[in-house]
Amino acid sequence: MNALSSGLPRLLKESTPLHLENIAYFLETCSNINLLKKLHACIFTRGLEDNIFLGYKLVKSYAKFNLLKESKLGFDKIIYNNISLWNSVIAGYFKSNHSDELLRLYIELRQKNVGVHRSALTFGLKSCVELGTFEFGRAIHVDGFKFGLSNDQFVGSSLIGFYSKFDHIEEAAKVFEEIINRDVVSYTSIITGYAHAGDLCAYEAFRMACHMQWDGIEPNRVTLVSLLQATSHLRALGEGKSIHGYGIRRGIGCLDEVFETSLMDMYIKCGDPNKAAAIFEKMDERTIGSWNALIACHLQLGRPLKALDLYSQMVEEKCEPDLITLANGLLSCANLGNLLIGKSIHCYILRSGIQLDLVATTNLIDMYSKCKHLTEASEIFNRSEDKDAVLFNVMIAAYQCNGFPYRAMETFYEMVMAGVRQNISTILTVLSSLSDMEDSIGGKCIHGCVLKLGFEANTEVANQLINMYTKCGFIGCARRVFDTLKIKDTVSWTSLIMCYVHNNLAHEAMTLFRLMLREKLHLDSVTLTSVLQALNQLGILSLAREVHCYMYRIFVEKDIPIINTLITTYSRCGKLTMAINLFEHMAERHLSSWNSMIAAYGTHGDCVRALKLFDQMRREKVAPDEATFTSVLSACSHSGSLEKGLCIFWSMEKEYGVVPSEEHYGCVVDLLGRAGQLEEAYNFLKCLPSRQSASALRALLAACRVHGSTAMGERIGRWLLDKEPEHTSIYCAVSNMYAGGGKWDDVARIGTIAEGKGLKRTPGYSLVDFC
Repeated sequence: MNALSSGLPRLLKESTPLHLENIAYFLETCSNINLLKKLHACIFTRGLEDNIFLGYKLVKSYAKFNLLKESKLGFDKIIYNNISLWNSVIAGYFKSNHSDELLRLYIELRQKNVGVHRSALTFGLKSCVELGTFEFGRAIHVDGFKFGLSNDQFVGSSLIGFYSKFDHIEEAAKVFEEIINRDVVSYTSIITGYAHAGDLCAYEAFRMACHMQWDGIEPNRVTLVSLLQATSHLRALGEGKSIHGYGIRRGIGCLDEVFETSLMDMYIKCGDPNKAAAIFEKMDERTIGSWNALIACHLQLGRPLKALDLYSQMVEEKCEPDLITLANGLLSCANLGNLLIGKSIHCYILRSGIQLDLVATTNLIDMYSKCKHLTEASEIFNRSEDKDAVLFNVMIAAYQCNGFPYRAMETFYEMVMAGVRQNISTILTVLSSLSDMEDSIGGKCIHGCVLKLGFEANTEVANQLINMYTKCGFIGCARRVFDTLKIKDTVSWTSLIMCYVHNNLAHEAMTLFRLMLREKLHLDSVTLTSVLQALNQLGILSLAREVHCYMYRIFVEKDIPIINTLITTYSRCGKLTMAINLFEHMAERHLSSWNSMIAAYGTHGDCVRALKLFDQMRREKVAPDEATFTSVLSACSHSGSLEKGLCIFWSMEKEYGVVPSEEHYGCVVDLLGRAGQLEEAYNFLKCLPSRQSASALRALLAACRVHGSTAMGERIGRWLLDKEPEHTSIYCAVSNMYAGGGKWDDVARIGTIAEGKGLKRTPGYSLVDFC
């Protein structure tokens, strides 16, 4: 700079002798924009603006300062049919990331018919990749072919990279075959293309590596990194270890961040996280990329606590987190439900003024959702300007998982209005919401969307459709979805079996189960539980025993839900001893297990043992729930233990904090009715909330019929008919009550009323033939 400062003033004087070498020297060494412009002015005053040699130097100097406009003006002022000048300007535009201007300049170059150098082709192809303009890149390929440069190793490597980026790996392979003198760059380009093209092409990456060595070309660091990526796709741990060993022998990648991070990623994806951790521990300088790789590893392996520990360790070591780190930290907190650390990460983001990308924003919403802070999740979602399908899916799932299916549907409609295409995850969550809402109309609309989007062949979607139609009571629709599904898994069969069971169609459920057995599918505990529930309805002991034996063959003999269902099945089939034996030999008893056994005693009218079990349950500090009290009160009712039953009922809310439901009130009314205390039961009913009296009224009506109290029965009957005028069973019960008292005119009157409303009595049927 001192030489330039002292020599330039003399040069600028018109009387100073002209030396092109001096001007060229000052242009090359100039580090000040103002001095560069003075030099440019000097060139003009000396009449040298058409000098190609100086023009070349001037263009390069302007490009060095990223003054592309001035560079282009200087270029236009000289005779610009010199290909070297074109290359210089094109290179300047590329280095300054002006890809769109570069392509416009390339078009101008072709219009001048000056010719094309390989550097122009190379920079043009890279610009096409940056801008995503595939057709322009193909046109550049044609130019390369015309000028005989497509088989050049540099141009060929750029073409391979271009086609690989646009997922045209077959075209990239054809370009590679045309390259005459293949070097490490061209081989690495095709290996990288195959490595990024997915699992099937990853094998080709290794085949090319073999050809590379047969040609006597040794791989470099970039080659090995690409081969490690191919190894990760294939989960080929042995090949990954070989690459690692080769790198060590050749001294490639030592203390290199990219290579070591790629090694860690390979070991993680190949199922050897301990080796990845060992590499991480030996790193002299742990970069943010290596931290991110290891944190992501533990998240993928389902170890969010370890991932969060690593995040905390990284912060303690003063390593500045990037967006990937923050996103993984938030995801760890979401999986753990750790609101405190999740909020601290959010505060760090706000304090630092970090602009979150879509991934981090999505994880932040997910964290608040899983920590039951839906308001914060909703606020972040509403503030987000760019919303993609994943972000919408997370918000829809947030509302659904937190018990707000209607809000989930509103967000789905917002997604549709925003023009964001729904994916399979969207459809699954929305169908789950509609199932909870029992919205058959909305469900059919979504079924139409499934057909429109082409998701009808997806087994998971079909299973959820079956579940939705089951909840809405559309058994025929559920069966049609099942029948049209080509690939049926265990969940598909089980979903339809559950559909039949929940709609009291046990015969159809067992028929479907027999068809399922022919398919040789694996039966899980959910399937067996559904089958046992069907057998509960049918009362077939022999099949229940077969299911019990099958449990031991598939090693689910300790599955608590299925054991509970077996207890219920054996008790209903009259085998109380077997139910007791199952309960007593359970390694672990959940509340549901106690409830099943108490209910079993109640079914057999053994109130004494039901109450003893209830007392034992309290001694073992197992808190009863609504189902427990239903079973105990039912047992008291069946055995006529009036005082004990009333005592337990009044203790529900006072001692255990369980608010009595309609079913509990029905049990008490039944208890009083069986004891013949009809007036007390009637007075008790008057104190109940209107919405909780229907089942209790039916129980009292049955008691009136048993005890021959027609007057009371008439009052209860009128009450019920006013309350549930569209319920067929009510008319049947009232009619039977009148028939028992010999009041046939009233029987006919009730029949006429029911007939006028279009109500039909369901005929009874026998299971003897089926059994």
